[in-house]
Amino acid sequence: MTSRVLLVSPAMSASLRQARFDDGGSLDDSGAARARSAAGSLPSAVRVLASPSVRCLETAAALGLEGVPVAEWAGLDVGRWRGRTLDEVGAAEPDAVGRWLTDPAYAPHGGESVQELCGRVGRRLADARGLEGRTLAVVEPEVVRAAVVEALGVPVAAFWRLDVPPLTVTELSGRAGRWNLRLGRPLSAPETQ
Repeated sequence: MTSRVLLVSPAMSASLRQARFDDGGSLDDSGAARARSAAGSLPSAVRVLASPSVRCLETAAALGLEGVPVAEWAGLDVGRWRGRTLDEVGAAEPDAVGRWLTDPAYAPHGGESVQELCGRVGRRLADARGLEGRTLAVVEPEVVRAAVVEALGVPVAAFWRLDVPPLTVTELSGRAGRWNLRLGRPLSAPETQ
């Protein structure tokens, strides 16, 4: 049996544009419009899940999907840094940010470390491996990064070297105890015949 998991990153929002740790904000107008125009471009799925963030749930809805929020697919918990920009945190806590970006086990913000996120996402992928049919999940960019790290078995230190553009799909297909990866296809309006 082959398991398929499609991970869709959220459309553009003010937080993403400003490199702001998720602040619970909505998609911006252009992001919502782009997601609506891509509705119908994804294959059907047995399960449609989503990170419980506003931007992921709004992206799913704009794509015409009824995404069920799943806590285990949530983005990285950045604790007290939530809602602040990376520049703001870097100016206030340069040593903490520097170490956080180089040590996957470090969580100076009081939230979750990158290593913990990768482990959590890895457990979700292990669960998905036993499911029949396609799973589609609209998830935060860091969840896509963590899934790629786990699926390929690369060191967690590679996490920050993976770029996940808005409104792209990364496909994992698993069989015989391993995952294959199809990276970041941009979503666009479906082709008409």
